[in-house]
Amino acid sequence: MTFTRRAALALLTAATLAAPLAAATPDEIKSKGSVNVGMLVDFPPFGIMDASGKPDGYDADVAKLLADDLGVTLNIVPVTGPNRIPYLLSGQVDLLVASLGITPERAERVDFSEPYAGIAIAVYGLTDVDLSAPEKLAGHTIGVTRASTQDSAVTAVAPDGATIQRFDDDASAVQALLSGQVEAIGVSNIIINQIEQVAPGRFDVKFDLSQQKQGIAVPPGSDALLAEINAFLEKIKADGKLNEIHEKWLGSPLPDFVSATN
Repeated sequence: MTFTRRAALALLTAATLAAPLAAATPDEIKSKGSVNVGMLVDFPPFGIMDASGKPDGYDADVAKLLADDLGVTLNIVPVTGPNRIPYLLSGQVDLLVASLGITPERAERVDFSEPYAGIAIAVYGLTDVDLSAPEKLAGHTIGVTRASTQDSAVTAVAPDGATIQRFDDDASAVQALLSGQVEAIGVSNIIINQIEQVAPGRFDVKFDLSQQKQGIAVPPGSDALLAEINAFLEKIKADGKLNEIHEKWLGSPLPDFVSATN
């Protein structure tokens, strides 16, 4: 059988996409003198663009410390949620500090470091209303952002008699809580910290729904690079630098489920 040029090119492209390029080693990165780090720039406070148009945020500060630890120049490459793993596997970046949650599905494609950040989802509401367990939601109204992680989590535990009110975005759910339209909301620790800035003492965390750890991602088989990253994370957890970054950007200490070291 004779392949056409187009068919041959298609097979070559498919093979390239299927097999990630060889990962850079720490020695290669140090020899190059720079590290290319993929980062979201539209996921505050983890990734943002500052007033001068440069990447900033929690992830940027972690990436800066890592580059300093490696003794190289940092080159942040903006990525999106859908393309961050393809960028890594195609060699366009050496690693990802991109708010990537550690999940079994993603762990089949990339190798993860120990957690450097985490997002917790909880039910959060009026301090004088006892909603300390899922069964106590009966007879109460809880707001969530429609089709979000917190929507799924609250729906899974809400008993008969609980009213779940769904909003189009986090801002609308928060406004409903502040205005008394709902007594509690399912929300992330990031949003909780923001509410505490404007309404301290009015609300508290009732119970946790879920926790997701975020890891630095490297291409599969990057054992030497991963070991160096994990040693770096252990060091900045122990000396308090990672907690300082968390306090700076999220206004609270590093969560216990992230701060633990092996």
